[in-house]
Amino acid sequence: MVEAEYLIDTNIFLEVLLEQKEQARCLCLLKAIESGTVQAVVTSFSLHSIAVILEKLRGITAYRRFLEILLNFEGLMTYSTTPQDEVEICAISEDKHLSFDDAVQYYVADTFDLKLVSFDADFDRTDLTRKTPSQL
Repeated sequence: MVEAEYLIDTNIFLEVLLEQKEQARCLCLLKAIESGTVQAVVTSFSLHSIAVILEKLRGITAYRRFLEILLNFEGLMTYSTTPQDEVEICAISEDKHLSFDDAVQYYVADTFDLKLVSFDADFDRTDLTRKTPSQL
């Protein structure tokens, strides 16, 4: 059972980690999650995607430091998909014309009735509620 209001997409974390233009707004949201003011979920798929990116750009130590910080986030839980979930995710990918990574986020948000926090406009073609950090 997932008790949260939001699913945080990979790109929200990357805005901060890669010091991109929406970094400040994303950081405000992440601080609210860290303190437990906001309850949110991140998928293990997102964490693994961040691992691949950080390892390539800054080394695996950067990813380890990121994870060590996340361990202190009171309002964040991680959801790991099962092979059965991923069969459904493949169907969502085909039916909704989403990439697999977007379909993972869609599946978890839809399954647990979460609002998706993302900059990815591909979700606007779906029935999900997508918000950006500045809209929260």
